[in-house]
Amino acid sequence: AREQARLKAGVVEEDTEEWQQGSGFAGLERVGGADLSYIRGDDTSACASLVVLSYPALEVLYEDCRMVAVSAPYVAGFLAFREVPFLVEAVQRLQQEEPRLKPQVLLVDGNGLLHPRGFGVACHLGVLTDLPCIGVAKNLLQMDGLVRDELHKEQIRSLQREGDTFPLTGASGRVLGMVSCSDCNNSSKPLYVSVGHRVCLETAVRLVKSCCRYRIPEPIRQ
Repeated sequence: AREQARLKAGVVEEDTEEWQQGSGFAGLERVGGADLSYIRGDDTSACASLVVLSYPALEVLYEDCRMVAVSAPYVAGFLAFREVPFLVEAVQRLQQEEPRLKPQVLLVDGNGLLHPRGFGVACHLGVLTDLPCIGVAKNLLQMDGLVRDELHKEQIRSLQREGDTFPLTGASGRVLGMVSCSDCNNSSKPLYVSVGHRVCLETAVRLVKSCCRYRIPEPIRQ
């Protein structure tokens, strides 16, 4: 918890890049996606994946998928200590092998500020790599009074059109993330977008929307 708090002090919750300023993200050419996925029934064998896509065409420019042996135990709220080292290694390999393809922003399968201590996997990876990062989760992390109750389900049902959103405001009064409908045909399964590092929430939501061909944004889907 102390290490988490130390790293959290490095999180920047606002836009830092020129390409983030305009509505069309002029100057953004490379968007990355990062994920660690496990073999079903085996929580020690995982595939660490990093892809880089062109923007706005969303064509794959680079991919690195490696099987890794996960040794750190799973502890709720500290998942990043188990997974992020492998993703950092993937970013480092990219910088060594194909530095010209370094992503200008990373979409991470997981949460950022939407976390019990405000430091999810997208924040952790962002601070360690100093890359702008966005957390994109498929399920609601229940914390700070946020629960998947009937009210939450009703709010999701109210998302009528592709691109509709509503804020996730915790009991603390803080907006921790945004629920976004990326596929208007399947709004019962929205995305939970949160700030990771060096990006504001509004920019994060706009970028995630612009990367969606289907429900899951293309960098993470790939």
